Amino acid sequence: MISQENLEQNSTEHSLPNTNTGNANSSSDKTVSLKTKANISKNKGKRFNSILDAAETVFATSGFGGASMREIAEIAGVAQALIHYHFDTKERLLEEVVARRSGEINQLREQRLAALFKAEPIPKLEDITDVLLRPTIEIGHREDHSSNGYARILVSTANSADELSIKLAGRYYDPIAKQFIAAFEKATPGLSHENAVWAYMFAIGVGMTMMAQTGRPNRLSDGLCDDRDIEAMLARIIPFITAGIRAVIGVSNPQSTNKEMQNNNTSTGRKP
Repeated sequence: MISQENLEQNSTEHSLPNTNTGNANSSSDKTVSLKTKANISKNKGKRFNSILDAAETVFATSGFGGASMREIAEIAGVAQALIHYHFDTKERLLEEVVARRSGEINQLREQRLAALFKAEPIPKLEDITDVLLRPTIEIGHREDHSSNGYARILVSTANSADELSIKLAGRYYDPIAKQFIAAFEKATPGLSHENAVWAYMFAIGVGMTMMAQTGRPNRLSDGLCDDRDIEAMLARIIPFITAGIRAVIGVSNPQSTNKEMQNNNTSTGRKP
């Protein structure tokens, strides 16, 4: 394996000052050394993010199977060996892409959800839904389009049953999902846990659909609907989702309902 020194630090380390020339220069040399190390760390951070940005683009356009480390390296402007050094495998690189964006989104969600419950014991369902959806949509609608590709990765991961997708969804999204499922139950009297789970799945499906800017609402409405307008979307998504959640409060499985009816008919002597 190529060493870290050869990949990133070789030229910089040769330029470091000699700190053994005497006490007079010791303090200034140490200061220079610290600044140099800080610059190295900053440059490493830039390269790391450049790799993740490039990987996000390639995974979004080519899918996991079609993505190549070579193309990612070319877009990031780094040696392919550097990508292998940092991430080992393509699976690990995809996980880092998901971890970065999901961490940003879910940190906002957790903070805002905690603030809601701190302000009042049982927040409004509308406010909980806003906290669930707004961070995802806001990050997907940045002016620089830096996370547009992640919307496609997220949709693909959430709707796939392969081992890697299940692992990523379980690790980076299931914990926050359970928090919102519990919040739905608290804010909606009579909502069973089963229906709260379904409600979350339907709500997040809408959120993922509207995360990326595609221009399709504009085309379908002849310019009336603009998917760049976050507030216009949320003003409609939130009542749409919350009305759906309240509508499923009393819904049960059809098979269970039919079985209960058959049992009741049998006990009363009625023919089905």
